[in-house]
Amino acid sequence: MIYSTEVQHMCPVAKGACHEPAPIPEEGKWVRAKEIGDISGLTHGVGWCAPQQGACKLTLNVKNGIIEEALVETLGCSGMTHSAAMSSEILPGKTILEALNTDLVCDAINVAMRELFLQIVYGRSQTAFSEGGLPIGASLEDLGKGMRSQVGTMFGTKEKGARYLELTEGYVNRIALDENNEIIGYEFISLGKMMDSVKKGDDANAALEKAKGTYGRFGEAARYIDPRKE
Repeated sequence: MIYSTEVQHMCPVAKGACHEPAPIPEEGKWVRAKEIGDISGLTHGVGWCAPQQGACKLTLNVKNGIIEEALVETLGCSGMTHSAAMSSEILPGKTILEALNTDLVCDAINVAMRELFLQIVYGRSQTAFSEGGLPIGASLEDLGKGMRSQVGTMFGTKEKGARYLELTEGYVNRIALDENNEIIGYEFISLGKMMDSVKKGDDANAALEKAKGTYGRFGEAARYIDPRKE
């Protein structure tokens, strides 16, 4: 280590008080983090690319500084889906410091990683006060039984009103309107359930019918419209 001449000629002054790092909450205990290996926690965060064409929701489960689990969900850009595929291979097994300084292919995923790093090292994780944290695989619970991201897609115009296209329940097949042409419910198709039925050997049309459901006062509608055609 090189010292400047000014520092070399300074007289030494003893360091008195012991200034420890402030403890942060991690998986049900208070930790004075001094190394990357001291960091644990599961948390979520969102990132976006510079032109703001798309976004990424990233979920990481970190144990002793190592990313043991990563869930990468993207929205709004076709190229991001392929970037997410690569990131899902890149992230597990890295320390959070390595991941912060690794090109995760997509700018939105890189920004999400930055935001998660800040949350985790400052003790703002979802599991901050959960003893032992969450098991590896916990992020899949966010997807539900259909193993699909929670997506909402709506479109509306002043001239023609709203069109529900996809909600948490699934792909919107029909919208129910009352006598005043106001939305009172919708019929949806749970694509995850439908594909599970098809994989079990069910006829596609039968699987489609089994995966249908309704919300609101769907059965009381004066008329129904297809949100993609009408």
